[in-house]
Amino acid sequence: MLKEFKTFIARGNVIDMAVGIIVGAAFTSIVKSLVNNLINPLIGLFIGRIDLSNLVLTVGDAQFKYGSFLNAVINFLIISFVVFLMVKAINTFRKKEDNKKEDNKKDTPSEEVMYLKEITELLKKNKD
Repeated sequence: MLKEFKTFIARGNVIDMAVGIIVGAAFTSIVKSLVNNLINPLIGLFIGRIDLSNLVLTVGDAQFKYGSFLNAVINFLIISFVVFLMVKAINTFRKKEDNKKEDNKKDTPSEEVMYLKEITELLKKNKD
């Protein structure tokens, strides 16, 4: 069982997933800082408050902390937008790489074309 565990851990997918989780956690702290220290104060300028998490609606004994919800929605929108930009940039880079590969393929003829050229040259030599 230990050997199977070592094989499982050594797989590329597991290592990629671990790296993704670690980078994701670090990225989340950056986004939280961005929202808490830059975005929320900016929104606070327009609504008159800097800390949205203090926005509370009280109905009877119940308190609805809609400010915390707004913070979560803003975090989600920012993370989604940044991920969108990252995917778009990666796709643009991949398209450029794919175009380079296609250009290289166009420059070098296939084996069939090379054989046909050889046959054509041999036929021309035999005619002469």
